[in-house]
Amino acid sequence: MKIIILGAGQVGGSTAESLVNEGNDVTVVDTDSYLLERIQDRLDIRAVNGHASSPETLIAAGIEDADMLIAVTQNDEVNMVACQVANALFKTPKKLARIRASDYVEYPALFSPDAFATDVIISPEQLVTAYIQRLIEQPEVLQVVEFFDGMAQLVAVEVSEQSPMAGKPISKLLDILPDIKMRVAAIFRDNEAIQATGREALQPGDEIFFLALTQHISKLVKVFRHAYKTYERILIAGGGNIGRQLAKRIETNHKIKIIEMDPKRARFIAEGLKKSVVLHGDAGDANLLQEENISKTDVFCAVTNDDEVNILSSMLAKRMGARKVISIIGKASHVELVRGTSIDLAISPAQITIGSLLTHIRKGDVVTVHSLRQGAAEAIEVIAHGDLTTSKVVGRHIEQIKLPASASVAAILRNEHVLFSDKSLVIEPDDHLIIFISNQRDIMAVEKLFQVDFNYLM
Repeated sequence: MKIIILGAGQVGGSTAESLVNEGNDVTVVDTDSYLLERIQDRLDIRAVNGHASSPETLIAAGIEDADMLIAVTQNDEVNMVACQVANALFKTPKKLARIRASDYVEYPALFSPDAFATDVIISPEQLVTAYIQRLIEQPEVLQVVEFFDGMAQLVAVEVSEQSPMAGKPISKLLDILPDIKMRVAAIFRDNEAIQATGREALQPGDEIFFLALTQHISKLVKVFRHAYKTYERILIAGGGNIGRQLAKRIETNHKIKIIEMDPKRARFIAEGLKKSVVLHGDAGDANLLQEENISKTDVFCAVTNDDEVNILSSMLAKRMGARKVISIIGKASHVELVRGTSIDLAISPAQITIGSLLTHIRKGDVVTVHSLRQGAAEAIEVIAHGDLTTSKVVGRHIEQIKLPASASVAAILRNEHVLFSDKSLVIEPDDHLIIFISNQRDIMAVEKLFQVDFNYLM
């Protein structure tokens, strides 16, 4: 596929890397020559220096025969106009745009063919808000993503020393929870993926990814995390769009306090919330945190627009006794910096955004893509189409599908019923499959398996 990416920042660069690794013809456009040089040094791409929404720049990038335009510059308006120009002048088949401002996102008509002609809009703020909400609703997990319209979740947890599964083979789970069906998708030990067979003994510190029905997740997490306890008191640092929307979503079932530095913003968000308490102050003020009983807070969530504020306030909150601290971190280098520190969960909006973008880029009928472990692994939901003569998967047992070594089928959705992977299951047309891929280099091979080829014969 010939793809043009507008914006060479973290999202644009990471998306370009994923697409180049999968054999696509990628061109990146930006006004910053330094960013373009950095990307070209590590990737086989074309780079065009110019204004992203300029017709001349788009022509130089090859828009006339491009299959897709991905607009992820820092400016919403540039992204919108670029999609409009690509549609009006060049009839580009598919146009995706990152839109940050909620004012635009709330009016879908703006992106219709008669307006800015954008096929897909990606709102990082909405994606990050939903992600943090799931982390709060599923205590003790490192990551949680949804499949099958929320019927199932894939979660990552760290095996604690006190877990009854520590030192035990995975098959022991059947004895502990005999009535719950689940599938262990992967195990990471010392950042290396190991084979998730029933005989593999889990060790304290292992990071285990498992898939189960959403209503069963908490019971499974309790097995691996002895300190499991639901979250009740939440302190949110930052009253921006993410902080405000997060409070609005969870205030019915949680006790919420928000700390906001700007007095006008604090008053504004207070008027729009029903139960949450809004405080005017500095989230990095130890005296304020102590006054607000930080030691009795279940989750301290730093969601300001400043990485340094988020990192430092989270570390302070943890030192003062907060049970769990979550921090949004924009720069990739900062995410690496906080690994191994007192911050429990560092969230990269860029990685969450990239996962959503890839959902609309992947070949085959891909429903959902989730980027895991900072992009090192992926979980996808894909629909099987065709028959024995046109598909490499339909009509075959799971064990007959020629998946790469790093890929495994975790579950199947068939006629609204979730079937957890069994090697004897036969894939039927319109089945939804969840596939976990622990090595990103194998993604393209998985995609090819699910493409219908009318010239393909057994």
